[in-house]
Amino acid sequence: MKPMTDILRQEIAVTAELIVVKVGTRVLTHADGRLDEQRIAQLAEEINEIYESGRRVVLVSSGAVGAGMSLLGLRQRPTDLARLQAVAAIGQTNLIQTYDRTFRQYGRHAAQVLLTAEDIQHRIRYLNVRNTLFSLLDFGAVPIINENDTVAVDELLTTFGDNDRLAALVTNLLRAPLLVILSDVEGLFDGNPADPQSKVISTVDVLNDSIRGLVCERASIFSKGGMSSKLEAARMVTAAGENAIIASGHQRGTLRRIMAGELIGTLMIAEGKTVTPRKR
Repeated sequence: MKPMTDILRQEIAVTAELIVVKVGTRVLTHADGRLDEQRIAQLAEEINEIYESGRRVVLVSSGAVGAGMSLLGLRQRPTDLARLQAVAAIGQTNLIQTYDRTFRQYGRHAAQVLLTAEDIQHRIRYLNVRNTLFSLLDFGAVPIINENDTVAVDELLTTFGDNDRLAALVTNLLRAPLLVILSDVEGLFDGNPADPQSKVISTVDVLNDSIRGLVCERASIFSKGGMSSKLEAARMVTAAGENAIIASGHQRGTLRRIMAGELIGTLMIAEGKTVTPRKR
């Protein structure tokens, strides 16, 4: 059976020369928090295919705290900041080593980029981060961005600390036409995802209160971002004139199918014209 495609999605995929991909902790780790190296290998394969097609990818990756918890044998996420930052530091090393080892199979380097809120909010640092990321892309490397959890004061314990928001900020910073959020769900459902009658909403034209009211969250000891944060990230991106897609990161070939314009996940359509860099 031929996959269902969509003209709008095909147009977005064809014109998106730069894509920001955000992958969540639940996608990258097993139930106990250990890194799922097989899943990372699949992700790297699909990202390399995008590079081979002439496009470029910036990856915003969660998983450092979860990986650190697994390496240290912790069953609960620490609540005090110092221990949480220490766990993130241990896990980040394992995470970036796994990415680098995997991308080297394709002749690419994984470039670790750790950011804090101030790097995005301060204009001079904002421009420096932007220039650095584009230079990495020119080298053919894959920038892998995470929050600098070991030095951040507020990020780990507030809503700014989820990487969905960081991915949206990076998308706006680079003026990337498309943000892809790979989640542990297939997209935004029109009801409770646990209900067999619920269906994935294919396209969202406007992120209004009725759309936000569809959110159904569930807790996890390894991650923080839920569908609410993903919708907020999509709002930030679409308001600046870019598109966002929320799709399952557990299904092999998701990125490949998105770049083919297939009807997968939930597409959030850009609202209005692209915003100027200074206004961003």
